[in-house]
Amino acid sequence: MTDITVPQLGESVTEATVGTWSVKAGDTVKKDDVLVELETDKVAVEVRAENDGVVGTILVEEGETVEIGARLATMSAGGEAAAAAESASAEPAAQEEATPAPASGGGQTIEATVPQMGESVTEGTIGAWLVKVGDSVTVDQALVEIETDKVAVEVPSPAAGVIAELMVGEGDSVAPGDVVAKITEGAAASAAPATSAPAAAAASAGGSDAVAMPSAARIIEENKLDAGAIEGSGRDGRITKGDALQAAAAPAAAPAAAPSAPSAPAAAPAPAAAPRDTGPREERVRMTRLRQTIAKRLKDAQNAAAILTTYNEADMGAIMDARKAHQEAFVAKHGVKLGFMSFFAKACVAALKEIPSVNAEIDGSDIIYKNFYDIGVAVGTERGLVVPVVRNVDQMSLAEIEKEIIRLGKRARDGKLTIDEMQGASFTISNGGVYGSLMSMPILNAPQSGILGMHKIQERPVALNGAVVIRPMMYLALSYDHRIVDGKEAVTWLVRVKENLEDPQRLLFDL
Repeated sequence: MTDITVPQLGESVTEATVGTWSVKAGDTVKKDDVLVELETDKVAVEVRAENDGVVGTILVEEGETVEIGARLATMSAGGEAAAAAESASAEPAAQEEATPAPASGGGQTIEATVPQMGESVTEGTIGAWLVKVGDSVTVDQALVEIETDKVAVEVPSPAAGVIAELMVGEGDSVAPGDVVAKITEGAAASAAPATSAPAAAAASAGGSDAVAMPSAARIIEENKLDAGAIEGSGRDGRITKGDALQAAAAPAAAPAAAPSAPSAPAAAPAPAAAPRDTGPREERVRMTRLRQTIAKRLKDAQNAAAILTTYNEADMGAIMDARKAHQEAFVAKHGVKLGFMSFFAKACVAALKEIPSVNAEIDGSDIIYKNFYDIGVAVGTERGLVVPVVRNVDQMSLAEIEKEIIRLGKRARDGKLTIDEMQGASFTISNGGVYGSLMSMPILNAPQSGILGMHKIQERPVALNGAVVIRPMMYLALSYDHRIVDGKEAVTWLVRVKENLEDPQRLLFDL
């Protein structure tokens, strides 16, 4: 006898409401069959059978609130009796299905599932479907793109055949292992494919009364709300608890201003403001999960760290002269151009070795000093800013750094970066100069304690040996966490970077 329990539903989610049970005690189920739907204030999650078996006792009823890990039901292994029951029930079911099924060339049904998306990624959002029901697909052909808070992942087709059914719609939340589509292996494309389940359900929901989850229905009833006026954000347009709470909070502001109870204390503010109406020349687009996460982390960094920025400038003439003198030989030997980023990476590592607090992080009341130099390189993509990591920069040559930056940059723009390629950096370099930025204040990439901002190289008049000359200058900006890095250390660190850039031979002699 095994227990069916509430799975992890996200870092900030601690409880859920039991929605609709799809099975009852004594039912025979197969692996990955949907048992029950759980609803949180953010998303509805399906709990599926981990193995074939028979449903035993259902321990919680629809509408009850449960915590993560709580027991929902018991299930016993199928055994011979279950197998016989399955066999008996499968035969008429097969006969029923055989009648309406379109002639598509036969073949078994293969399920396309959500792949693992990284150790810390427990859910993603369905993006754009690249296929539709009835389309022929080949092995490993991309079916749909799933967007997480860190990276976009494509779900490949596990077999060649025809798309029989799309199990989820665009915008739905899914977890690793969830079935997103069913494919009839080896079948030929049908001229009139059946409508996918999510699309049909959404159509029916849109053309009739809105369907509310149990907890949402209770809130609607208690607050005497009009369910038809609430836009459901759940699967197939169902109204979730969060939708109902938002609808209940929205009109609260209007009666609060009425003079019905002048002596009553002011009501608590609504948890979230209702979205404003858009004008005829405006367009509302939902933020991607990646953009939402970027916004949250940047704001968290501002709230948690004591961010301060110190500035300096570097004469880039020596590096530009070195690149000009050795570029052809460098390309001929290594197959890549000698850029500026490799010099900056090496200059930063040398300074980090001298001032280790800039390469450290705060963990509670402790400081963690890192004896490695993994440098994050900020890359702008169509989806937003990502920061792939160049590992062990202190052990790499200039050519190796350039090759790795090119490789990671291409993967970032193609949306193919893995979680491992974006985690664990000890320091970050951001190059706003490629977009023409002359001066900026970069924001920390938590939990790191420092980030260097590069900027545009611009010829400016400077005083050199008593004379005014025109030199290619770049402003440098170091943002640092003042809780761990003192001002003296930050200024010294940036001066060392400036010296290493203006005289690259210092790096050769380890000065």
